[in-house]
Amino acid sequence: MDCKNAQILIAGYLDRELDPVQTVETEDHLHACAVCSQSYKDHQVLSEGLRTGSVYFKAPAGLQKRIQRAVRQAAKAESAPRWLSWSWVRMAAPLAAAALVLFTLVPFLRGPSTEEILTREVVSGHVRSLMANHLADVPSSDQHTVKPWFNGKLDFSPPVQDLATQGFPLVGGRLDYLDNRPVAALIYQRAKHLINVFIWPSSESSDSGIKSETRQGYHVFHWTRSGMTYWAVSDLEESQLQEFVQLLQNQSPTTL
Repeated sequence: MDCKNAQILIAGYLDRELDPVQTVETEDHLHACAVCSQSYKDHQVLSEGLRTGSVYFKAPAGLQKRIQRAVRQAAKAESAPRWLSWSWVRMAAPLAAAALVLFTLVPFLRGPSTEEILTREVVSGHVRSLMANHLADVPSSDQHTVKPWFNGKLDFSPPVQDLATQGFPLVGGRLDYLDNRPVAALIYQRAKHLINVFIWPSSESSDSGIKSETRQGYHVFHWTRSGMTYWAVSDLEESQLQEFVQLLQNQSPTTL
């Protein structure tokens, strides 16, 4: 990617609107190009200013009541002289305009949710592992080789299970970075389809059910179990990936 294309994509990259391939290419260019990296930082400053500056405001506590009162008064004034009715319309119009601006801008200024951002990171991590020829730091189908490899590299011990007998053999493992922390990535395979499973300690005290969504052709499942957060992503057919996820989720922690 050259600087011209990077400059065009920076805004979309900042707003997390690029597809996984463009995201990876843009990230690689920003790491290598000081000029574009500075431009990206300038965009970040501008974006932060818009989020926290004067265009972001809370509606006054009594705004809704004032609008309703003004509308009622305007309605009552319909039988009054024309000039009196028009004065109420002029009073209500600025309030209605302010409310319209408020309810239009606030959803955009809030930005994407934490879960949406993490979903994009997971998909980008999956795509990056396929593009950069860095699928596994420890390529092995032996769970007793993969699991000890993480010792000393992470502040937790990820559960590792080979599901070869169920049709999902373990390919290996590697370190990755998601949710602002190092995480374990386990790679499984089904036919020619690769599955990345990202694992790190959960901040929740209880287990959660499986949640799923599809983003740009990739199916993403995530859940928490036994103090761990799991995210699985692949282009594998959705029902087969769901089968894989259920196999992982049903594994007893004592056997992992």
